[in-house]
Amino acid sequence: MKNPIEKLDKAFENRVRLGVMSALMANEFMDFNSLKELLNVTDGNLASHLKALENAEYISMQKEFIGRKPNTKYKATKVGRNAFGKHLEALEELIKNNN
Repeated sequence: MKNPIEKLDKAFENRVRLGVMSALMANEFMDFNSLKELLNVTDGNLASHLKALENAEYISMQKEFIGRKPNTKYKATKVGRNAFGKHLEALEELIKNNN
């Protein structure tokens, strides 16, 4: 039987990525500024973590304009939702095995 810790997804080891995915699991879309404010991170820090999640195909990005201002929104993909669900299951298994 595989050790539950081996089932954890490395993409979610960082607190910012974990926070992004948690927020996107709870909300259909979130824009860049809302994520930045929620997670209390800099533009560059958030951008690098969003890019990593995009590269893993765990989130998708949509750019649009609101009036003349650009707005970038993010959404968890089906692949990302499944991966995050498995990650949470592995965490729960770890917790249960240690009680």
